[in-house]
Amino acid sequence: MKFLPTSLLILALATATAFAFDPSPLQDFCVAINDPEVFVNGKFCKDPKQVTADDFLFKGFRYPGNTANPLGSKVTPAFVDQFPGLNTLGISMARIDFAPGGLNPPHTHPRGTEVLVVTEGTLLVGFVTSNQLNNTLFTKVLYKRDVFVFPIGLIHFQLNIGKTPALAFAALSSQNPGVITLANAVFGSKPPISADVLTKAFQVDKKVVDYLQAQFWYDNN
Repeated sequence: MKFLPTSLLILALATATAFAFDPSPLQDFCVAINDPEVFVNGKFCKDPKQVTADDFLFKGFRYPGNTANPLGSKVTPAFVDQFPGLNTLGISMARIDFAPGGLNPPHTHPRGTEVLVVTEGTLLVGFVTSNQLNNTLFTKVLYKRDVFVFPIGLIHFQLNIGKTPALAFAALSSQNPGVITLANAVFGSKPPISADVLTKAFQVDKKVVDYLQAQFWYDNN
């Protein structure tokens, strides 16, 4: 059996890595348009001759999000669905408002790394590694103007531990990073995950699983 030269193996790995995230654009821009009849990996492009400066403007961060909900937080996304000018550019943002004690609960972004900057208040943040590092928790208290990064795909959270509202902005390395909120996905899936699966996975009584599946799992996005 013949083996590939080391140089070719390295090239193959580098090529695979290069295509692991959003593809690079092949033109100046590709403002998204929706076509409900066709499904593609991304969005169709608006005719460049019809594009205006307004296609590159997002006004959704002008006003605070409503934090009067069970979590005490509100995420306002500026992903490609809300901000068509991001299409093919491999980046997006979100505004996160927190009431005192507000929580952006444990969640993951399957397609993007997140960089968070705190502009008001004090946040306890953290992320958990994969089993490669035995699910190690990295956590830190962030103050105004602090910046923290959450690696792609890892479970992370933000909690307002101050006595005043807090505000943070996140940048993500995908036009559509996705959000999987753990509690919602595990206990609020439709149809529900089998109780036999969850009782064994979490090592709890079926009554606990039934109780958790009966809750209203609020989505703050």
